[in-house]
Amino acid sequence: MSKNVVVVGAQWGDEGKGKIVDWLTESVQGVVRFNGGHNAGHTLVINGQKTVLRLIPSGVMHPHVKCYIGNGAVVSPEAMLKEIDDLKAHGMDAEDRIFVSGQCPLVLPYHIALDHARENALGDKKIGTTGRGIGPAYEDKIARRAVHVRDLAEPKVFAEKVRENCKLINFLLANYYNSEPVDVEKMIEDTLAMAPRIVPKIRDISHILNTKMKEGEQFLYEGAQGTMLDIDHGTYPFVTSSNTVAGFASPGSGVGPQKLNYILGITKAYCTRVGSGPFPTELFDEVGKTIAKKGNEFGAVTGRPRRCGWFDGAALRRAVEWNGLSGLAVMKLDVLDGFETVRLGVGYEYKGERIDIMPVGAEEVAQCKVIYEDFPGWKEPTFGITKWEDLPVNAQKYLTRLSEVAGCPIAVVSTGPDRAQTILLHNPFE
Repeated sequence: MSKNVVVVGAQWGDEGKGKIVDWLTESVQGVVRFNGGHNAGHTLVINGQKTVLRLIPSGVMHPHVKCYIGNGAVVSPEAMLKEIDDLKAHGMDAEDRIFVSGQCPLVLPYHIALDHARENALGDKKIGTTGRGIGPAYEDKIARRAVHVRDLAEPKVFAEKVRENCKLINFLLANYYNSEPVDVEKMIEDTLAMAPRIVPKIRDISHILNTKMKEGEQFLYEGAQGTMLDIDHGTYPFVTSSNTVAGFASPGSGVGPQKLNYILGITKAYCTRVGSGPFPTELFDEVGKTIAKKGNEFGAVTGRPRRCGWFDGAALRRAVEWNGLSGLAVMKLDVLDGFETVRLGVGYEYKGERIDIMPVGAEEVAQCKVIYEDFPGWKEPTFGITKWEDLPVNAQKYLTRLSEVAGCPIAVVSTGPDRAQTILLHNPFE
């Protein structure tokens, strides 16, 4: 009987999903991306070599695995082909193993232009998007004017839809945002020039997945961004434009929820956040700077420095509920090596009362004052350790309490960026 696992970020993104997806891919025949676009950044380190993926599922590094981009994602043709070519340049020819749903909305240059114009207009109140056009592409989807991947197979249909959409987009750019309008005909020509490589990749992803599951094949479902950036549940409006919680793996790929057997939430041993929005445990002192330096906390897509803070158990407890997490993968434990004291957020003081779970909405979260428990640090290095019993006792105590506060068992602990630097406590496929 096949078993299928969903991997989601349990914080604000950048938790290390790429490594875990890549590591678990040895047990599956396919990896499925079900949300987001090339605004995601999944960094893999295999045998010391670093690879950054944005749209293509992280399991692509395994030659036996097929990679599927489900209908819940939005696709930039240019970004997808560049990733494929970058992989090929590094000796990984995956051209024939990557497939995309014809139902995926396209991310086109006019989406990017609109994204930049809006952020510029917001000034100090900007959301902090990656500027890659993801939000405007999802807007078109909801407004029922999206241009889809399947439209690339019909040049006349594609051109007609683009021209129609650009009437509105260029009007907004020129007359509302005082920005340069896009060159519509050049955009059509440039995009259709990529069609011969993309159209052969179009598949009925939903039917393929359901059929192969019946045949006993196993799949890994890879989410983008993090739980706290979910468009419905996150710290709105400082969120991404898609549903990032595990439940979206079903509509985002076209498989029934009963076929998703295990939900693995990825969390760092501390917290980070990129872009704007409330961040209760954020550190503004030397400790925060040290964590950022040791953890190399810069965005894989944007290069922006990540805001750093102590672990927030109340936020993770919320992520456990929203996702129905079966287990946790705790990443970057080694970054906390050497601290005299390690702090763990266990709840908040909110409107004069103690609460044990993060409230919903940016305004509410911004009013929270964190309640901490302090733990003695550990001087012994955890880097590269592969067995729980070899961890320093204080590190074990910290992780045990982290699991208790979150209300979820730990399945995996990562002690370094490489695939091999991992402690397995429970295999999600067993």
